[in-house]
Amino acid sequence: MPHIEPGAGAAPTTLRLDQLPDRQWATVLDVARSAAPQDQDLVLRLTEIGFVPGEAVRIVASGVPGREPLAVRLGHTTFALRRHEAALIHVVPEHGRD
Repeated sequence: MPHIEPGAGAAPTTLRLDQLPDRQWATVLDVARSAAPQDQDLVLRLTEIGFVPGEAVRIVASGVPGREPLAVRLGHTTFALRRHEAALIHVVPEHGRD
């Protein structure tokens, strides 16, 4: 969780990565620990490829129709994620970064 100073106002907005607008930077907060058995390996894979707390991420493109797949930039690498996969990643949007 990001550290918030006392009196600093409301907690930052948390979104799922699939809800993040295209081209907006965000910081990974965590990867949800899904109770669904079929998602256990997916959660591990997302963590292993770098979706860990503190990493900068943004959606650079999305498919049409239905915004799938999502082209997600993480560091110097771009990954194609299904919306279901991106929905497991919680992020905090960054403002003022190009």
